[in-house]
Amino acid sequence: MASAEILGDKWTLLLLREMFLGTTRFSGFQNAIPRMSPSILSKRLKTLEAAEIIIRKAAPTGQVTEYKLTRSGRELGPIVENMAVWGMRWRKRVIAAQDCDVGGFMWDFHRTLNTEGLPDGETVILVQISDRNDLNTWWVIANGDAVDLCPTDPGHEVDVYLTATLADLIALWLGDLSVADATEAKTVFLDGPRHLINTAQDWMAQSPFVGVRPASAMLH
Repeated sequence: MASAEILGDKWTLLLLREMFLGTTRFSGFQNAIPRMSPSILSKRLKTLEAAEIIIRKAAPTGQVTEYKLTRSGRELGPIVENMAVWGMRWRKRVIAAQDCDVGGFMWDFHRTLNTEGLPDGETVILVQISDRNDLNTWWVIANGDAVDLCPTDPGHEVDVYLTATLADLIALWLGDLSVADATEAKTVFLDGPRHLINTAQDWMAQSPFVGVRPASAMLH
């Protein structure tokens, strides 16, 4: 099938997922899918453009190119969403640290932080992944609705320290583990002002599909 030839690889589906999440620029795709090489990214964008699923246009500043979904591309939205729901329900939810794209996960983590649960002004959260030898320290900087992710020290004063294994951090994000249960079991550690610790469940980043229960839970 022609549609399978266009959409039938993981990079294309990840790329479309990013577009539905609002990413429009080459650098944004690189940040969100760090394991995807620039050459593969360029090739997939050209394939989607040739299939008239996306169009390429100049950004308002005129300095960079943006990629936008066409009407044809937008019709893929329910397919991409249903695949995400299927994956959450039926695939393994516990991911080994060595199998996870940490950069991609942290990109998802930072953009799903609930800023409404944070106080006004800037809040800096230092995420420390305790079972990684590399890519194990990330600064999440929230200010209003804007949230930035830094893999190196930006020089801002840290408000909250969040320390966990990668598996527990993912479980928090998926909603399989609550902040209260994790901190009580001492699998996740939070350090900072009491008002930020007590409201951690309110501001903690969570997957858009956090309400999707695994099939194993539905069978009991």
